[in-house]
Amino acid sequence: MELDLVPRLGAVIGIAIVLAVLALLLRWTYGHQKHHALPTDDPDDPVATGLLTEVSRVPGPEAAQVLRDRLRSEGIRATISRADDGGWALLVFPRDVGDARVVLSRRSLD
Repeated sequence: MELDLVPRLGAVIGIAIVLAVLALLLRWTYGHQKHHALPTDDPDDPVATGLLTEVSRVPGPEAAQVLRDRLRSEGIRATISRADDGGWALLVFPRDVGDARVVLSRRSLD
C-alpha cells in the first residue's frame, strides 16, 4: 500500500509545479504594469468624437433624435452625443457631411 503512495505523490507534486509555473507566466504576461503610461487625450480631437464630424447641435435629446431619424431615413448613418455646453450634437462620418447638411437644410425648409 505504501508503494502506491509514492507515484501518486510524485504526480501531485508535478502537477503543482506545472500550475505554479503557469501562474507565474500568466502573471508576468498579463499582470498589472505600473510603468505603462495611460493613454493621453488626443490634441487633434479635443471633443473626442473620433472619426465622426458634428453637423448640427440642438438643445434637447428629442430634437437630436428627430434629426438623426431624418438622416437615417435618407440612408446616412448618424449618432447623437451630449455636448459640453449641455446641448446635443448630431455626428456623422466625414464622407457623409455634405449629404447630411443638404438633408437637414432641405427638411428645415419644408
